[in-house]
Amino acid sequence: MKVSIKVNGQNYTRDIEERTLLVHFLREQAGLTGTHIGCETSLCGACTVLLNGNAVKSCTVLAASADGTEVTTVEGLAKGNELHPIQEGFWEKHGLQCGFCTPGFLMATVQLLERNPNPTEDEIRHGLEGNYCRCTGYHNIVKAVQFAAAKMRGEAIAAD
Repeated sequence: MKVSIKVNGQNYTRDIEERTLLVHFLREQAGLTGTHIGCETSLCGACTVLLNGNAVKSCTVLAASADGTEVTTVEGLAKGNELHPIQEGFWEKHGLQCGFCTPGFLMATVQLLERNPNPTEDEIRHGLEGNYCRCTGYHNIVKAVQFAAAKMRGEAIAAD
């Protein structure tokens, strides 16, 4: 079957098998490998992308059902060499270690901050609870989201 999906502003029209998952379409058909395959059971969140602006786990979405939609992946966050404030926050506040889960956390954070530009620590933890990190213990992830939120609100960022 033929599908057409706009990914990070670029149209991808491909012939795929009906059972193809969106995560595999992104990685294999569009060549965008930033979306990671962690568990393929929707537990880890490493494959989180934005589908028409909503964070979804792309291992649970058939590419056929995404036909005609717009998808944003982690590759779509930065503008050239300029990191998105969320990427910058994860870098500056050491919100990643091995980095495997990071793309999913970044994309979930986009939706979180669009819905709530000034979340509390509890709201951040709740907003990201669908993503699993085996390395960090989440403390620095929360700090990274707080950094990004402040920067996106135009506030001055204090040095640690």
